[in-house]
Amino acid sequence: MLADRIREYTTSLDGAVVTAVGNAAAQVPALAARLATAGVETVDAVADLDDLPVLTKDDLLEAQRADPPFGGAVAPGTALRKVFASPGPLYEPQLPGADPWRWGEALRAAGVGGSDVVLNCFSYHLSPAGAMFEEAALALGATVIPAGVGNQDIQVQVAAAVGATAFTGLPSYLRALVEKAAALDLPFPVRRALVTAEPLPDSLRQWLSAHVETVHQAYGTAETGLLGYETAPGSGLALPAGALVQICDAATGRPYLNDSIGQVVVTLLRPDQPLVRFGTGDLSAWMLGADGSLRLAGVLGRIGEAVKVRGMFLHPRQAADALAHEPGVRAYRFVVERAAHRDLLRCEVVPAAGADERLADRVREAIRSRLRLSADVVCVASLAEGPTLDDRRDWS
Repeated sequence: MLADRIREYTTSLDGAVVTAVGNAAAQVPALAARLATAGVETVDAVADLDDLPVLTKDDLLEAQRADPPFGGAVAPGTALRKVFASPGPLYEPQLPGADPWRWGEALRAAGVGGSDVVLNCFSYHLSPAGAMFEEAALALGATVIPAGVGNQDIQVQVAAAVGATAFTGLPSYLRALVEKAAALDLPFPVRRALVTAEPLPDSLRQWLSAHVETVHQAYGTAETGLLGYETAPGSGLALPAGALVQICDAATGRPYLNDSIGQVVVTLLRPDQPLVRFGTGDLSAWMLGADGSLRLAGVLGRIGEAVKVRGMFLHPRQAADALAHEPGVRAYRFVVERAAHRDLLRCEVVPAAGADERLADRVREAIRSRLRLSADVVCVASLAEGPTLDDRRDWS
């Protein structure tokens, strides 16, 4: 049954994939060369791409450095509306058109429509997340409060004053706002929420559901946009239009036709963004929804060393780059923990000989400016052997 649903889904997108990949290859030499190197002479169906090696985020970063700014991931002549920069830096375009990242489908499933006022609590600073959800809400006719991250006192005051009815952001941030409103004795009128970018454990979902009528989870990436969304709490993630989503063996890249855990691999169905067989680095598995439809079983982990902290990726290599310019650091370790459903980031630093008393302040600023994360910095005498990025979170 599951294998049949996977085949039906894949086959249903044969025509769209053939058109998108064919048009993109004709416009973008980098994609044409990638197909030729893999021996993919013609693309007449999705299955013809199975031998094309998965494009990793590191591959995309290298391509952008060799061919700035987008490394062949945008067709020449495309009229871009905005350019964003995620840590790396990895440059991400906003393509033309309404709701180019396709998140409107997930908002609609959460009950958000033209009469809603959406409190958008994703970052608007260089990261595309804030723009993603603003564009989606506007495409549905909703009004948007561009709240961003931080200034929670003001955010709950504005939400109460203008009657915010919907929320987009991290689930942990939604809880923080509910608690802040209670502490200030303000009403928190939000009744619909679409949360993403971090796990939603049952304990946090139950807490949020006691304060917000509808809480749906969705999944996507900065490079690909929406990849899955709930139609009901715990329903599994329905597959959106506009992209081919596959679960692939992490070692071979071959698509799975069963419920094995593998990497989420995406091909976008628009030729102006020829992202073909892109590996998100996220692990998931296929499942069937209550109605028998094909769904993703959520994000079940990550490939490699990167972790997501408060919705932003932190990679050991990026952490090393951030501290490389500080001679006062002899050794360091980043520790990620979680308390009251909030991520806590700490950087433990062993000072080098002669380091001054402002070392911790400089390290804190380097992390903020280069990694775009806030962290507590603690100077210690020594560090035990172990990874420089230690994720100690318990998601239960």
